[in-house]
Amino acid sequence: MTADNAPSLAQTAAAKQANTAVARGLGLSARVVMLILAFVILAEALIYVSALSAARLAFLKDRIAAAHTAALVFTASPQDMVPEALAMEILDSVGSKTIAIKIHGTKRLLAVAQMPEKIDESVDLMDDSVVTAIPAAFRTLFARQNRILNVKGPAPMGGDFIEIVLDEAPLQRALRATSVSILVASVLLSALIASLAALALHLMVLKPIRRLTTNVMEFARNPEDLARVIRPSGASHEIGQAEGALASMQTALIHELHQKKHLAALGLAVAKINHDLRNMLATAQLFSDRLAQAKDATARTIGAKLIVTLDRAIGFCQSTLAYGRSKEPQPQRQWVDVALLAQDTAEALGLGHGQNRISWQTDIPPGLKVYADPEHLQRILLNLARNSVQAMAETPDLANPAISLQARLHSDAVVLRLRDNGPGIPAHLRGHLFQAFTITARTGG
Repeated sequence: MTADNAPSLAQTAAAKQANTAVARGLGLSARVVMLILAFVILAEALIYVSALSAARLAFLKDRIAAAHTAALVFTASPQDMVPEALAMEILDSVGSKTIAIKIHGTKRLLAVAQMPEKIDESVDLMDDSVVTAIPAAFRTLFARQNRILNVKGPAPMGGDFIEIVLDEAPLQRALRATSVSILVASVLLSALIASLAALALHLMVLKPIRRLTTNVMEFARNPEDLARVIRPSGASHEIGQAEGALASMQTALIHELHQKKHLAALGLAVAKINHDLRNMLATAQLFSDRLAQAKDATARTIGAKLIVTLDRAIGFCQSTLAYGRSKEPQPQRQWVDVALLAQDTAEALGLGHGQNRISWQTDIPPGLKVYADPEHLQRILLNLARNSVQAMAETPDLANPAISLQARLHSDAVVLRLRDNGPGIPAHLRGHLFQAFTITARTGG
């Protein structure tokens, strides 16, 4: 396995793991449908409770209303003049065992079919509330045997109240029938609402989200394939904005990966070139040693300078090779005379001589030293000064071209300012100054 395909294999493994995790659990659509069903069932439960209580109240009020009619019959007839058979029919139509009425403080038993031995529960419809009605409805619904109810309600003809005694079984059957009806309606309504809501969510939310999820997993398998970048739908909602942001991020990532791969290949090529260049510079160093031993004083001076320059070039090649192996040596800091550093920079570029039209100016306090790596600092000044020389050399109509180096001690730091009066860096390139191998202001730069 090589280092190049290791990240892609890791990404593929991560994508497979994500797919497995999704497959093991419930999908988002199933979770949404279950959540909708839970909310619908909760709403239906609240409706059922109120409907059950209302059905109980309506049943008892119907019985009280029938008792009103019966009371009018009994009170309009002379006492004990209603035939017993008719009284039984009236009681059977009301659905009660007894009918009694209280008028002006006097309670009168109007009719009786069978006097119960005991009353299991008393209901006062004139003082019935939700707090008492709901539990009473469930007691009736789940009663295991027939109970006797004493129901009290408003009386006709200005009476205090009318009271009936009845079996609970008919009321229980009515409540159970109501429960079945509500259950069937709830199931149908829940299925309809859940289906419509699931369809709406699928079209408006889940489908775009699934498209995003699928694209992310597909992109993770090969993040360098430009064809895998999501195509934004252009919608103005949040998911549409997320698609646009994802497309921008994927495009930027692809470009970044391509640049990293390009830089890696370039680094490998530079390392190979530096390896060969170091060998050639070593050969040139042997010839410069002989030049330094020449009898001519000028030749010896030039030879010594050439040896120093070649040593720096060889050292730079070695550091480049070390950087390519991720083993760049730490800076070797020491006290460096800034004035001598400036003089070496000018001599290396041929500045400060009459034959060069570019003047070299320095403003450095005597004896100023900086604690730094001399090779790194020399390389920085050489690169900056060389850029200035090349830029001004390509501007022949520039009057009095000059490069200046200023050094000042500020607190515990030395600030170096290298300036020129050349054309400067174009505005459209300034934002990319510190991106390696991405800009150039001239051919071959």
